[in-house]
Amino acid sequence: MAAAGTLAKHEQILVLDPPTDLKFKGPFTDVVTTNLKLRNPSDRKVCFKVKTTAPRRYCVRPNSGIIDPGSSVTVSVMLQPFDYDPNEKSKHKFMVQTIFAPPNTSDMEAVWKEAKPDELMDSKLRCVFEMPNENDKLNDIEANKSAPVLNTSKQDGPMPKAHSVSLNDTETRKLMEECKRLQSDVMKLSEENRHLREEGLRLRKIAHSDKSGSPTALALRDNGSNPLPSLLVVIAAIFIGFFLGKFIL
Repeated sequence: MAAAGTLAKHEQILVLDPPTDLKFKGPFTDVVTTNLKLRNPSDRKVCFKVKTTAPRRYCVRPNSGIIDPGSSVTVSVMLQPFDYDPNEKSKHKFMVQTIFAPPNTSDMEAVWKEAKPDELMDSKLRCVFEMPNENDKLNDIEANKSAPVLNTSKQDGPMPKAHSVSLNDTETRKLMEECKRLQSDVMKLSEENRHLREEGLRLRKIAHSDKSGSPTALALRDNGSNPLPSLLVVIAAIFIGFFLGKFIL
């Protein structure tokens, strides 16, 4: 029983996904990232630390921490760019080291320094480098070709249309209001023009009946032939034509 209990302490409590291999798919001309999921199925907090035999070649985030009971943490392992040699076998390895969290976990460095060997658990993973085959390349090319089309149809297509419709509605309302205002002004000008014409006719009759040729009669005749009403009508028509033309276009 004691031996079994001691052995149980060394078994890894976390569930790793993937469990044994970290696969990195090339080309390796840029950073290649793979994820390692750590799940804590126990009812206790677990401290973890991720180590590698090639620390200069990898960036690990997060490389340590605490996982609550029933929770998971995803660790991103980023392989830095390098000149890949297919004949060279990868010897890089990773180790996930764990320990049940003590009551006081404020100082993680002290927790790992004071940990007893029989309290530590670990899992080892090897790194596997893979170059994409021809089928993968074709799939990537097809995905790249189809992605812009989908983005264009979903984003570039409907969105500008909706935007332009909104602008047209706003512009239409403004033009309609402006046309109504101009129509009202034209009606007022027409009414004023009618009154002025009637006044002009009245003044012409007076001027015609006045045979004395006095300065008053001449002034009345000048007033009767004043072209101001017609000019106002022409200006109003120009304004209406401008705004109606803008509305139609």
